Amino acid sequence: MIDLSWMAWTGPTALFFASIGLGLLAMTLWQLLSPSIERASVFGIRTTRGDRFFVSLLGSAFIELGWIGLLGDYYIVSASVCLLYTWVVFRWF
Repeated sequence: MIDLSWMAWTGPTALFFASIGLGLLAMTLWQLLSPSIERASVFGIRTTRGDRFFVSLLGSAFIELGWIGLLGDYYIVSASVCLLYTWVVFRWF
């Protein structure tokens, strides 16, 4: 087991950041294998997959913080809302 006590990290925190790292790695490989094409979003802004990934990470952080602040720790439901949000961002933005 990896000792994370030097930063006072918990297992879920390490898993969270590892997931972001794996997502960035997957997006990099996807870009190398199939370069993205800019497309216009609902608002007329041209975005790439990387832009949409960043917006989905940023929005998911706000969703999670708001969820915890307002409703407490129903993490499975809030994670589902974040996945739905990410799908919407990748689909229409």
